[in-house]
Amino acid sequence: MLQIIQKRKYTYIVSAVLVGLSVFAIAMWGLKPGIDFVGGTLMEFRISDDKEVTYDALCEKIEGGCDDSFTVSKSTGEHGKSVIIRYKNSDEVFNQKVIGVVTELDENAVQLKADFIGSTVSKQLKSNAIKATIFAIIAMLLYIAWAFRKVSVPVSSWYYGIGAVVALSHDVIITLGIFAVLGRFFGIEVGVPFVAALLTILGYSVNDTIVVYDRVRENVLKTRSIADFEGLVNKSLNESVARSINTSFTVMLVLVPIILFGGDTLFNFSLALLIGVLIGTYSSMFIATALIVSTYDVQKKAQKK
Repeated sequence: MLQIIQKRKYTYIVSAVLVGLSVFAIAMWGLKPGIDFVGGTLMEFRISDDKEVTYDALCEKIEGGCDDSFTVSKSTGEHGKSVIIRYKNSDEVFNQKVIGVVTELDENAVQLKADFIGSTVSKQLKSNAIKATIFAIIAMLLYIAWAFRKVSVPVSSWYYGIGAVVALSHDVIITLGIFAVLGRFFGIEVGVPFVAALLTILGYSVNDTIVVYDRVRENVLKTRSIADFEGLVNKSLNESVARSINTSFTVMLVLVPIILFGGDTLFNFSLALLIGVLIGTYSSMFIATALIVSTYDVQKKAQKK
């Protein structure tokens, strides 16, 4: 049997370092917001295979040039070769200039998509995204505390919920930290799909945590003994670790091809999910469950004093 819980101080150190680095990255660079959160324009054009529509070519021909927010990225998907153009300006005159230059560079270019988001809408989206994440975490805390009310010995069911929420916060902070680094050095933006990925990560991670918690609950009710609570939790974790790893591996088998071949539209969403699944699997086994045992140890020491 693997001695997982017994090594929890090392996993705490690893998590503390990762969270610390993530907070540093977020504080230093922040996340690079996409059009959803800052407002602006996004247009996608299908272009001919033998034509090139590049940043330099566009900005050279656009009257007045391009500002720092102007980006051009290539994509290959179901519509063939395409370019995605983003910029903060949502003025219709400027939009027509961009469309005119694209058709000048490739007379067969076809506009596939055009999104225009005002600053007021983007602020509301940002606010709603934060509220949704906080609400999801609080709702999970209350649900887990209620679901494990029958195993309040030796640790109150509230601590199961708190352990899960700490693990979820751990997952979110590290994911945000990684995207702060990716935004700073690779220009990867975050938008509404990223928030959807975060909420999906929360659901996946808490599901993985509850699987382990449920095995702990079964073993507590079965043995009716807490003489070796640490050993009982470690046994429960060993009984569920294979399932957690196999589930995560099958999810990654789906996400990796999407990241590689899904194009720019799905890239950020899929990458966030992949990072979250990896971190969520780790935290479910080494953080959420370990915190239950650490809480029990603290309570036991307090009772002896």
